[in-house]
Amino acid sequence: MRPLLVRSVWRSVVLLSVLTAGQSESACRSRRCLAKMLIAKTPLSQPQEDNCTQTISVPFMEYQTLSVDTKNLRLISRLQAALIWTDLELSWNTSDYEYDEVILPVTKVWTPELHVTNGIKTSMKHSSQDLLVYSNGTVKHNVIINAEINCEVNLFNYPFAFDECPVAIQAWTNDGCGTDLNLGTLKMVDGTHGDWQTESADYQKQRDDRNYIMVGHEGLRVSLSIKYLNPFITLMLPSILLILADMISFSLPLTGGERNSFKVTLVLSFTMFLIILNDMLPGDSKCSPVIRTHFCICLVLLVVSMLISLMLTRLAKDGTVIFCSCFRRSSSGKNADEAEGAEAETKPDVSVVPLGDSEGQIELLRKVVSFLKSLQEKEQESERFEKLANTLDNVIFWLYLVLGSVYFIVMITVMVKYKCRVNHFDFWY
Repeated sequence: MRPLLVRSVWRSVVLLSVLTAGQSESACRSRRCLAKMLIAKTPLSQPQEDNCTQTISVPFMEYQTLSVDTKNLRLISRLQAALIWTDLELSWNTSDYEYDEVILPVTKVWTPELHVTNGIKTSMKHSSQDLLVYSNGTVKHNVIINAEINCEVNLFNYPFAFDECPVAIQAWTNDGCGTDLNLGTLKMVDGTHGDWQTESADYQKQRDDRNYIMVGHEGLRVSLSIKYLNPFITLMLPSILLILADMISFSLPLTGGERNSFKVTLVLSFTMFLIILNDMLPGDSKCSPVIRTHFCICLVLLVVSMLISLMLTRLAKDGTVIFCSCFRRSSSGKNADEAEGAEAETKPDVSVVPLGDSEGQIELLRKVVSFLKSLQEKEQESERFEKLANTLDNVIFWLYLVLGSVYFIVMITVMVKYKCRVNHFDFWY
């Protein structure tokens, strides 16, 4: 009798606990209970209905250019996108739960993943740990994308460089399954960072499944450009001033060595300038920066000017240059030897010829006149060589001035106006 009574009591307790639990569960109609009910479904896979394609709406996207790495040809960008999609398994009946929306943790719900096709490094993170779900299954969420984009920026015109760069935004898809993007409004913010500035960015597409943001494109105008003031002051201006100083150095006299010392100093200074600024020069690419050629030409001009000055100095001194010293020896060297011989002969005759000997006096006077005449000829020849060197120096100066001015005008015009074409879509094939 007692075991039967004990068994009946246990059955009553179990039945009472089950009824109590059912009443408490049916009585829970709060948002947290709704969220708990939706989380229990564990919808971690992509929503799939009649087909395996899910449309993701991006009603608003914010684009920002953080920097441009001219050394490695990289565009560093930041994007913030608002995403909307529908997951019917996350819907509920508002008669059971009287709320139109509920907040769910992002780790418990499937979320689409956006990536940059031409990005070297791409990271997407959630702007919040929660997302918003509506009663009809609509889900809203925001994501932040940081991308380092492989963009062969046209640096031919550096430091007046300008170009455009695509940022290909896509979601995962394979053999007709996956996600499609429906892009809405794009807004660009804070387009000035470092030496580069971005004035515009807009949506474009090559095909229905190839969407991209064209950074630096505004109608027919390219608006991704470098702020040229800083690189112009640190790179172009010193080269112009060094060439100008080299031109002005032609006002120094050929003799004395001051001009040659100054020109050697300019060559060494420009060489050290190139070594120090090597890290500041942009990297090489299909459109190699023309400023490298400019520096090479400037160095050649300085070296050639120095060599010409050295040869003119020697020409002004003894009428010879490096390549024709033997010719000079056959003409002026002979006269110099005759003058020295005459001087040597005159010195002993002065002490031995008697004063009363008229013939000796005449001979002595003749030799003295010959000696003075040879010295005069030597001075006239030296003046003639110096005049020739000065004439050539003036001709070379004006030629240097004209050609140097024309070169700088042409070079700056090419840097500003010429457009080197780069295929920015070679990542799509």
